[in-house]
Amino acid sequence: MRIKKLIIIIGVILMLLTVIDLATFASCTAIVVGKDASVDGSVMTSHTGCCSNFRVHVVPEQTFEKGAMAPVYYGIQDLTSADYRDYGEVIGEIPQVEKTYGYFHDGYPHLNKHQLGIGETTLSQKNELRVYKDVCKQIMTIEQAEIFAHQRAKTAREAIEVITSLIEKYGFLPSCCGRNPDGECLLIADTKEAWILEVFSIGKNDWDPESGEIGALWAAQRVPDDHVKIVPNCSTIREIDLSDPDYYMASENYMQVAIDLGLYDPDSGKPFVWCEAYAPPPTEGNMGRIWLFHTTHAPNLRKYHYFDPLSYYPFSIKPEKKLAVQDVIAFQRSYFKDTILDMTRDLDWMVEGPDGKCVKSPMATPWPTKDMRELLDITWHRRVSQGGYGCVVQLRDWLPDPIGGLMWFYVENQYMSMYAPIYAGVKEINPLYKTMDNNKFSEDSIRWVFEFVDTLMSLKFQEADKDMHAMRDPLEAELFAKQAEIEEEALKLYKEDPDKANDFLTDYCWTRMDEIAQLYRDLRYVLITKYCNNKQGVGQGYRGDDFEYAWPR
Repeated sequence: MRIKKLIIIIGVILMLLTVIDLATFASCTAIVVGKDASVDGSVMTSHTGCCSNFRVHVVPEQTFEKGAMAPVYYGIQDLTSADYRDYGEVIGEIPQVEKTYGYFHDGYPHLNKHQLGIGETTLSQKNELRVYKDVCKQIMTIEQAEIFAHQRAKTAREAIEVITSLIEKYGFLPSCCGRNPDGECLLIADTKEAWILEVFSIGKNDWDPESGEIGALWAAQRVPDDHVKIVPNCSTIREIDLSDPDYYMASENYMQVAIDLGLYDPDSGKPFVWCEAYAPPPTEGNMGRIWLFHTTHAPNLRKYHYFDPLSYYPFSIKPEKKLAVQDVIAFQRSYFKDTILDMTRDLDWMVEGPDGKCVKSPMATPWPTKDMRELLDITWHRRVSQGGYGCVVQLRDWLPDPIGGLMWFYVENQYMSMYAPIYAGVKEINPLYKTMDNNKFSEDSIRWVFEFVDTLMSLKFQEADKDMHAMRDPLEAELFAKQAEIEEEALKLYKEDPDKANDFLTDYCWTRMDEIAQLYRDLRYVLITKYCNNKQGVGQGYRGDDFEYAWPR
């Protein structure tokens, strides 16, 4: 009995170590919505991420002379230099195409001018697959492959072809999770369909691009048009049916690498399951998000528990209610409110109320800092809303590309911040959204504007949360309420002159970004006025807003 208990304890400790490791280095939750699963017929993809390069800017279409070479960069998602056009370290080059398409550049680019949308989420991969920069010859990171896809593809299938051909030829180089270089998943969509593309390393630091050997592992599965799908930092593709190319694609070596590394025995009689062969079991940090997504959008499909294994869940689900952009945003903002994983319900937040009963402290926050967790001994759980930056991308085939492609873009903690519209036709981005110095506060950076409010809300979250919603929600509701009107006006201008429509959309998005920044500047004054230390009972005998103190005699 003691041995059995010891084994259980060791297992729990190992699971917790895995959770901590993943939580530290991977913070992306990505969702796709098929055209028949959305309220308006749009296809949607999305991204939430923790990388530091949130700055977004327009990279216009360009032409190049035949024979030109394109640089391959490393570090794109982590840059914080003063120049937002600094793309990092050049580690190689590939042949350039004669003409590239315009796109919006950020840490993991998400939209181009032809309504190609890409979401991203890092995947854990088994140790046997890992390769390391400065040791291996692989040079193609996932964010660099995304850039090339945005520049060279108009559809999801074209993007998959661009990305997979590049990682096969030049080798997939992991760039996320530092000491534990991991795999990647891209949620690639156009106005017609959406695909999940998973990419892993091949475990060979001595791989040579001149060998002719494939330099990556990849598999892709299409999301049915009437389904929605979540990928929360874990591989979810299972059995692959290459006889159905309308729904499955994979690299030629997709099974052989597993056989060579001893990760799959073809003589076992068991089917080859992609995610089980190449990825470790999902952690609580992964499964909590999957559980929440399914119980939110298909609660009657089956009975779910947050500790159910991944195999219990289908690849994707038909939602019981079709999703709008606002529904995806609402999920991205989730912190597991009122569930077993809600950190504001930790017992250490409980205090004595006026009637002697236990009540939740007004300081209880879903985002306790490391110091707060250590002081109060709060159990950490991985939330959906994690901070960094992200977006929801709408793709609509009944509108011209400059109007139909729309990225709702946020910076900082998405629960507390606000999503700004960026149409595909936008020519220039408001400087607020492409300025950042992590070491110096600036009113000219939207990230610092949001960060200021985020920090102040931690003074008394339960009350400040109400203030935030009271100020933010009306403007956010107005953005969506006026969306049809704005697009109708843009369409009229487009029919007259596409350039006029692009100018109109640029001015509109720029103005909205200014309004969002000003609202949050005003919000911080409300918060500091209501929740400054002098109103938190710092003074002994403090009695409230009359600022009278009963000093000790």
